[in-house]
Amino acid sequence: MELHDIYLEIRPEDIAYVKFIFESYESVGIIRTVLRQAPIGSEPQGRRQHGEPGRTVDRKKAIIVLLAVDDFLDVARAILASLKTEVPLVEIPRPDDIGDDWLMKELAAHS
Repeated sequence: MELHDIYLEIRPEDIAYVKFIFESYESVGIIRTVLRQAPIGSEPQGRRQHGEPGRTVDRKKAIIVLLAVDDFLDVARAILASLKTEVPLVEIPRPDDIGDDWLMKELAAHS
């Protein structure tokens, strides 16, 4: 069973709505916000995400990832197509400046 990661750029105010829609379709996919690597020296002191140095959430450029398995990939893509009629979202390639996600590592180890 392969896990597919689909990266999306959306407005910050739409994150909760998109997450709620995918949660209502049980087992289709998981929505996660993306932590980006902050350039060295650009992070204000004491402002760390989840205790991880150099990792921040870019609140102006909201990027989320949809995690879907093979069995539900077509359904997940159909939901995305429908959502595009309601909220502006764009599928993008995996950003180079994101770190490894603990959940992705865990899921890869168990697949």
